[in-house]
Amino acid sequence: MTTPNTHTLLRAEGFSCPSCVTKIEKRVSKLPGVNDVTVHFASSRIEVDHDEAQSSVDDLVDAVAKAGYTAKPSAF
Repeated sequence: MTTPNTHTLLRAEGFSCPSCVTKIEKRVSKLPGVNDVTVHFASSRIEVDHDEAQSSVDDLVDAVAKAGYTAKPSAF
């Protein structure tokens, strides 16, 4: 049985250095149901593949906030 996957895009604010990328990826990847996290430094986008039943979009935003940055859902 495969896990249902949701692909969520977040737009982030407050990036100032490439090490921010690692910090966010580590924090978000610890959430249950998160399969993949990619932070795009140049465009301030965060792409997350996750099981929404285990970690909602709000959970993802909260995890980014705990890493010290602001994020919100984005359509693109």
